[in-house]
Amino acid sequence: MRRRTPPPPAPLPQRDGVDPVRVRLPHDGAWATVREHLVERLTGAGPGTVESMFAAGLIVGADGRAVAPDAPYRPGMFVWFHRELPAEVPVPFPVEVVYRDAHIVVADKPHFLATTPRGSHVTETALARLRRELDLPTLGAAHRLDRLTAGLVLFTVRPEERGAYQNLFRDRRVRKEYEAVAPYDPGLALPRTVRSRIVKERGVQAAREVEGEPNAETYVELVAHRGGSARYRLLPATGQTHQLRVHLNALGIPILGDPLYPEVTAPVPPDNFGRPLQLLARRLEFRDPVTGVEHAFASGRVLGTLAQSAP
Repeated sequence: MRRRTPPPPAPLPQRDGVDPVRVRLPHDGAWATVREHLVERLTGAGPGTVESMFAAGLIVGADGRAVAPDAPYRPGMFVWFHRELPAEVPVPFPVEVVYRDAHIVVADKPHFLATTPRGSHVTETALARLRRELDLPTLGAAHRLDRLTAGLVLFTVRPEERGAYQNLFRDRRVRKEYEAVAPYDPGLALPRTVRSRIVKERGVQAAREVEGEPNAETYVELVAHRGGSARYRLLPATGQTHQLRVHLNALGIPILGDPLYPEVTAPVPPDNFGRPLQLLARRLEFRDPVTGVEHAFASGRVLGTLAQSAP
């Protein structure tokens, strides 16, 4: 078995809080030059884009020097470059810092802001914003919230410690509490624990429940109701994609403002922030794996519906 070479540190600085793209050349292939491989690999960049980047010296090797257009292909070689950042509509809500020390940052993320760069959301993400605002280029995410979900997110300050905090979530050693506003059903017996098997297929927006061994578990409790709406307390024991949204939809009480459940609706304009998903990551509790401190954090955000009934 071929042992993977660990990547060297990036020779390019961050840009707007976003890391440069790193590409590792495959060990198998018949490309004569680095340029040939990148032209084939980066087809989404558009015709002539890769050639222009080489001509401008924008693609560099581990030493920070520009890679020549005719540089021979070397399996396992790393190259870096900055991608052209898409024009993004600013999300007009702040990322609040709930807690910060030498090891972690706990942020209260608003609705509509992605946690980390992905797809068309790059600079308008919680991670990129916090790197810029806190001047912490090494900041990394220990977990993620959906872009449409607001609430608490844990970030790490030191890259060498990130794995320890990520393992908290992998090993289910974090107590997470969510709040949701959804229709009120007087005939629904609550509290209850919902267990099912959820699958999320690549390229399909909505996840779905299927037959088989449960891989998702959520405790659902009614907190308050008024008219046809209610506020629910959700305690997920697992972290499947869209788990809370899928489980409440399966109970017949889809979360208000959800564009995917029960039906996928037409996309809203990117500058339309008027109908947020009524889902909030309310509390986060864990023992710090580095310092041993018992942490308990609470979001200061209030969901727009039934807000006055919050305790």
